[in-house]
Amino acid sequence: MKELLYEKIINSMDKSAIRTSDYECCKFNDCDFSDADMRDVSFTECEFENCNLSNSNILNTAFKDCSFKNCKMLGLRFEDCNTFLLALNFDSCTLNFSSFFKLSLKATSFINSALKEVDFIEANLSNSTFYGSDLTHAVFQRSNLTKVDFQNAIGLIIDPEENQIKKAKFSLHSLPGLLTRHNITVS
Repeated sequence: MKELLYEKIINSMDKSAIRTSDYECCKFNDCDFSDADMRDVSFTECEFENCNLSNSNILNTAFKDCSFKNCKMLGLRFEDCNTFLLALNFDSCTLNFSSFFKLSLKATSFINSALKEVDFIEANLSNSTFYGSDLTHAVFQRSNLTKVDFQNAIGLIIDPEENQIKKAKFSLHSLPGLLTRHNITVS
């Protein structure tokens, strides 16, 4: 049985040791979990700051109300996570080449983050915010983007006929990304 670590501040950890415990209300600082095997680990109300989780195996990993700040998280397949009580927030993170395929991520914050070539196909992102994020080549298809805040996001291309965008907020510079399907040039 795994040990439960509660309210610990973890400044460094061997990535092979991550699987020995479940974590509640812990704060991870400057940890390198790149390529780590994080299968079946549970994180509840945890904070990650300046951590690298790139290319980690997060199969059945539980992220319950977790926040990430200044983290590098390349190539993560969040749809493989345990989706029970899944709640994530990102601030100034790099999530390029990651996937949120078919996930329900209502009211998720992606603030000032790099989300290049990220898969949001069939995701429910209603009431989320992408304020100031780079969405170059991010894919939104059959996604629920109701009341999503895309203000100051860049690289945004969304087909309004293929996604639910009622009451979503966009900056004026995002207008061309909403008209791409129609081959219209805005200058």
